[in-house]
Amino acid sequence: MDFDRSAVTVVGLGAMGSALATVLLERGHATTVWNRSAHKAQPLVDRGAKLAATPEEAVAASPLIIACVLDHEALHAALDPAAGSLAGKALVNLTSGSPEQAHEAEVWARSHGADYLDGAIMTTPPGVGSPEMMFLYSGSRTVFEAHRPTLASLGDPLHLGTDPGLASLYDAALLGLMWSAMTGWLHGTALVGAEKTEATAFTPVAIRWLSAVAGFLTTYASQVDAGHYPGDDATVDVQIAAIDHLLHASAARGIDNALPELLKATMERTRAAGHGSDSYASVIEVLKNPADAE
Repeated sequence: MDFDRSAVTVVGLGAMGSALATVLLERGHATTVWNRSAHKAQPLVDRGAKLAATPEEAVAASPLIIACVLDHEALHAALDPAAGSLAGKALVNLTSGSPEQAHEAEVWARSHGADYLDGAIMTTPPGVGSPEMMFLYSGSRTVFEAHRPTLASLGDPLHLGTDPGLASLYDAALLGLMWSAMTGWLHGTALVGAEKTEATAFTPVAIRWLSAVAGFLTTYASQVDAGHYPGDDATVDVQIAAIDHLLHASAARGIDNALPELLKATMERTRAAGHGSDSYASVIEVLKNPADAE
């Protein structure tokens, strides 16, 4: 792929910021870096990066500024001194934060004449640079389109919309999905492990099952959007009966049942709200309106 090799500045050289800068250098970008602790830049300087002495120098060096620091407090600590140099720049903020912080950062950036794009990195540092890994963006479409080749060098860039808070919102939602799925897998691994089944034997079967689960999500997404949950596959009542088998098997083997008990309680609240004969997608009604299910 022929990447645009425009100049870029990376502010913040923790594990993720260093990974971003490393990939940009590998793809041939003239890369300027700045970090509060300058010694962290030495491996990148050895690879050809230019070390800026100050945040002002870092911002002035490139039309595209990528910030990836610990939090939004650190973001302002780094960029407030350089605010006067931001006019006309594109600021891509890959610092983790809330949607509300993204909105505040956009207002701040625009007040200093910069165009703002918020982002969320959906991988760990070793995954940076892989086209399989998603980088979520929201905010300025102008910045996204103008710098798409550079952003694509870091991972698959997905623009979610012009609301700058969307990337952070998706990030939180997707992490919740990850933790739920991984904990469910670990619970299942512990359960079969009680009968001497190794995790490496169980996991291929679990991954194949997740492919079927992905199909359920696709079906249920349309139901959620319509607010209509036909129980023509497996109703909430059926799921409640089925989860009792999981609870019994786990208890008999001394496996912690906090997660399935939480799931059953949520299903029972859904049934109490009148959705016992509906599909599992109807659980969203008690998630959106918990007070109504009490």
